Amino acid sequence: MQFQIRVTSSRPESELRSLHGWLRQEPATRTAVVSQAGQAPAPGSMGSLFDVLELVTGNGWSAASFVLSVLTWRQTRPRPPRVVIRRGEVEISLAEGSEEEVRAMVAALEQGDDTPRPAS
Repeated sequence: MQFQIRVTSSRPESELRSLHGWLRQEPATRTAVVSQAGQAPAPGSMGSLFDVLELVTGNGWSAASFVLSVLTWRQTRPRPPRVVIRRGEVEISLAEGSEEEVRAMVAALEQGDDTPRPAS
Protein backbone atom coordinates (compact mmCIF):
# COMPACT_ATOMS: atom_id res chain seq x y z
CA MET A 1 0.00 0.00 0.00
CA GLN A 2 1.16 3.51 -0.75
CA PHE A 3 0.15 6.73 0.97
CA GLN A 4 0.98 10.40 0.66
CA ILE A 5 1.13 12.58 3.76
CA ARG A 6 0.84 16.38 3.73
CA VAL A 7 0.67 18.90 6.53
CA THR A 8 -0.99 22.30 6.59
CA SER A 9 1.13 24.68 8.57
CA SER A 10 3.03 27.93 8.26
CA ARG A 11 6.17 25.75 8.03
CA PRO A 12 5.07 22.61 6.15
CA GLU A 13 8.55 21.51 5.11
CA SER A 14 9.86 21.74 8.67
CA GLU A 15 6.83 19.86 10.00
CA LEU A 16 7.23 17.14 7.35
CA ARG A 17 10.89 16.73 8.31
CA SER A 18 9.85 16.34 11.93
CA LEU A 19 7.13 13.82 11.05
CA HIS A 20 9.55 11.92 8.79
CA GLY A 21 12.01 11.53 11.67
CA TRP A 22 9.21 10.57 14.05
CA LEU A 23 7.85 7.85 11.74
CA ARG A 24 11.33 6.40 11.23
CA GLN A 25 11.65 6.02 15.03
CA GLU A 26 8.18 4.61 15.70
CA PRO A 27 7.92 0.81 16.06
CA ALA A 28 4.53 0.90 14.28
CA THR A 29 6.06 2.33 11.11
CA ARG A 30 9.61 0.95 11.12
CA THR A 31 8.67 -1.67 8.53
CA ALA A 32 7.33 1.01 6.17
CA VAL A 33 9.44 2.88 3.66
CA VAL A 34 9.04 6.61 4.30
CA SER A 35 10.49 9.02 1.76
CA GLN A 36 10.30 12.72 1.02
CA ALA A 37 8.86 13.87 -2.29
CA GLY A 38 7.94 17.14 -3.91
CA GLN A 39 6.30 18.63 -6.91
CA ALA A 40 7.99 20.90 -9.41
CA PRO A 41 7.39 24.53 -8.43
CA ALA A 42 5.21 26.70 -10.63
CA PRO A 43 7.07 28.83 -13.18
CA GLY A 44 8.49 31.92 -11.50
CA SER A 45 8.26 30.57 -7.95
CA MET A 46 10.94 29.05 -5.78
CA GLY A 47 8.81 26.27 -4.35
CA SER A 48 9.94 24.00 -1.53
CA LEU A 49 12.35 21.12 -1.54
CA PHE A 50 9.56 18.72 -0.71
CA ASP A 51 5.92 18.99 0.21
CA VAL A 52 4.81 15.43 0.86
CA LEU A 53 5.96 12.26 2.57
CA GLU A 54 5.36 9.00 0.76
CA LEU A 55 4.79 5.92 2.87
CA VAL A 56 4.90 2.42 1.39
CA THR A 57 3.83 -0.45 3.61
CA GLY A 58 3.74 -4.20 3.34
CA ASN A 59 2.21 -7.10 5.23
CA GLY A 60 1.67 -6.79 8.95
CA TRP A 61 1.07 -3.06 8.80
CA SER A 62 -1.53 -1.58 11.16
CA ALA A 63 -3.48 1.49 10.08
CA ALA A 64 -4.59 2.08 13.67
CA SER A 65 -0.99 2.07 14.96
CA PHE A 66 0.05 4.41 12.16
CA VAL A 67 -2.75 6.89 12.89
CA LEU A 68 -1.90 6.74 16.60
CA SER A 69 1.75 7.53 15.74
CA VAL A 70 0.70 10.55 13.66
CA LEU A 71 -1.71 11.70 16.37
CA THR A 72 1.01 11.39 19.03
CA TRP A 73 3.44 13.35 16.84
CA ARG A 74 0.83 16.12 16.35
CA GLN A 75 0.51 16.43 20.13
CA THR A 76 4.24 17.21 20.41
CA ARG A 77 3.93 20.23 18.12
CA PRO A 78 3.45 23.74 19.58
CA ARG A 79 0.67 24.30 17.02
CA PRO A 80 -0.53 20.88 15.87
CA PRO A 81 -0.80 21.00 12.07
CA ARG A 82 -3.58 19.53 10.01
CA VAL A 83 -2.38 16.22 8.53
CA VAL A 84 -3.84 15.03 5.23
CA ILE A 85 -3.29 11.43 4.13
CA ARG A 86 -4.10 10.26 0.63
CA ARG A 87 -4.41 6.66 -0.50
CA GLY A 88 -5.35 6.40 -4.16
CA GLU A 89 -8.45 8.53 -4.62
CA VAL A 90 -9.26 8.63 -0.89
CA GLU A 91 -8.07 11.68 1.04
CA ILE A 92 -8.78 12.27 4.71
CA SER A 93 -7.54 14.82 7.21
CA LEU A 94 -6.75 14.88 10.88
CA ALA A 95 -7.30 18.46 12.02
CA GLU A 96 -8.54 18.26 15.61
CA GLY A 97 -7.52 14.73 16.57
CA SER A 98 -11.07 13.93 17.61
CA GLU A 99 -12.18 10.34 18.07
CA GLU A 100 -14.41 10.64 14.98
CA GLU A 101 -11.50 11.87 12.84
CA VAL A 102 -9.25 9.08 14.06
CA ARG A 103 -11.90 6.42 13.33
CA ALA A 104 -12.56 7.86 9.87
CA MET A 105 -8.85 7.96 9.07
CA VAL A 106 -8.26 4.36 10.18
CA ALA A 107 -11.28 3.18 8.18
CA ALA A 108 -10.13 5.06 5.07
CA LEU A 109 -6.60 3.67 5.33
CA GLU A 110 -7.85 0.12 5.83
CA GLN A 111 -10.26 0.37 2.91
CA GLY A 112 -9.17 -2.07 0.26
CA ASP A 113 -6.63 -3.71 2.56
CA ASP A 114 -6.37 -7.38 1.62
CA THR A 115 -5.23 -8.44 5.09
CA PRO A 116 -7.64 -11.08 6.44
CA ARG A 117 -9.58 -9.85 9.46
CA PRO A 118 -10.79 -12.13 12.25
CA ALA A 119 -14.55 -12.67 12.37
CA SER A 120 -16.32 -10.68 15.08
